[in-house]
Amino acid sequence: MALQKGDYILLDYTVIDKDDNKVVETTIEDKAKEAGIYRPDEVYEPRLVILGETKLFEPLEQALMNSSEGQEITVEIPPEKAFGQRDPSKVRVISIREFYRYGKLPKVGDIVEINNQQARVVSITGGRVTLDFNHPLAGKTLIVTAKVVKRLETTEDKVRYLIKQYLPRIDLSKVNVELSQDGSVVTIKLPIETLFIDNIGTIKARIADEIGSRFSSIREVVFVDEIKIRREAEAKAEEKRVEEKPEGQTQQLG
Repeated sequence: MALQKGDYILLDYTVIDKDDNKVVETTIEDKAKEAGIYRPDEVYEPRLVILGETKLFEPLEQALMNSSEGQEITVEIPPEKAFGQRDPSKVRVISIREFYRYGKLPKVGDIVEINNQQARVVSITGGRVTLDFNHPLAGKTLIVTAKVVKRLETTEDKVRYLIKQYLPRIDLSKVNVELSQDGSVVTIKLPIETLFIDNIGTIKARIADEIGSRFSSIREVVFVDEIKIRREAEAKAEEKRVEEKPEGQTQQLG
């Protein structure tokens, strides 16, 4: 069944700069490591995409509309459909004194913010800093390989992955989402570790607003914090089980 606007899908993708055949972005951990762009703080997994809402390159969105769950597609994105052509007027030279006010001197390759705009430091010569305000991929033709890992069908699954947008490091296997019989109330149980996240109350309020704006039938969002009490005797018994070796197990060296 072909995808259509409004579908919630989980998408794995890899973006390659066609000119030098280098991976510039990927959702797949092994590919990030192989390409030398792996970042430990990044969460590598399929991304939630809501077709027609999530911002995508137009050729990629059109290709997805003609694909189906489990299908892999490859799309070439010309510069005008990606990040535009390079604009020479966006390369500017400023005095290095502008950076003194912030107490940090720039280095070539740094991304800096000037007047609420990001720029890459191209060179530093004679007290002058050359900044490029073009997007790093401006003028580049991109090759995008993407796979629709899953099409989300149920409201519960859609809510679960919407939560993931606000709590990207949460283990979804520990998130329980239940709808009332008439579908007007959604109850969400989050793992105990979320209680220690900064501003979790504000995050929950935003999640509730997001759910309310997307599902007109839902009138109430209930968050439940479930904390299981471990008795001292149970804790000690568990520690003992971990410390004990299985009977008959021997250690071999060499």
